[in-house]
Amino acid sequence: ALNFQGVETAATARLQYYTWDTDLVAEYFNTRNQMIGGDYSTKFAPWLAHGCISPKLIHHEIKKYEKQRKENKSTYWVSFELLVRDYFRLCCEKLGTSVFMIDGPARQSRSWVRDQEMFERWKAGETGFPLVDANMRELQETGFMSNRGRQNVASFLAHDLKLDWRLGADYFEHILIDYDVHSNWFSWVAAAGLTGGRVNKFNILKQSRDYDASGDYVKLWCPELKKVPTDKVHQPWKMTFQQQEASSCVIGKDYPSPIIQLKYQ
Repeated sequence: ALNFQGVETAATARLQYYTWDTDLVAEYFNTRNQMIGGDYSTKFAPWLAHGCISPKLIHHEIKKYEKQRKENKSTYWVSFELLVRDYFRLCCEKLGTSVFMIDGPARQSRSWVRDQEMFERWKAGETGFPLVDANMRELQETGFMSNRGRQNVASFLAHDLKLDWRLGADYFEHILIDYDVHSNWFSWVAAAGLTGGRVNKFNILKQSRDYDASGDYVKLWCPELKKVPTDKVHQPWKMTFQQQEASSCVIGKDYPSPIIQLKYQ
């Protein structure tokens, strides 16, 4: 991750670094779904959220970069992400307080599970599902989480655990260093499938295989899994007891048992 400092000079230095110094902006589309390190995404969000830099300045700098150095899908996508941020603000302005309501703007009533212990395990990164746990532990340690991670843990809470999605939104509000009321709450109500649009229910196991095939990310934040074979790292409960002992990862002792039984694989 990065050592974020909340001042304008740090924000503009990051913009200079991400564009002219490293050309990372020209690779953004290819790296944006990674989860390890400081350079897989722009990391502008904390400075934007705290008013240390304006989206207009970033946009104009990218346009300047495109004219003087390179224009491609990646440079376009960074500017597009800024538009998405504005779109969330527009949606919240239009929809008002409905984005904070349990039924969302779509007014779709559901039977949410009430289970404080389950919620606490989700917060602590103790669900027994490595991708969820790694992301939640990173959030707890750093106050930051990748966009890919945010989508996965939100979907897991709302669709798999079936907990009131507002619990997750409220927790993120309290802990994110890049908390922005519009981006946070609209993202969460959308993740819960309550905006009236498409419902994105993530398959956490497929997401694990697609975006952390080697298991490097989950092993980074869940050291209990360091010795677990790659083919079992995202489903450690599938190890035999002998494999668990050999990996120093006995399920239910060294690493949590799965909090629920998924209906998909």
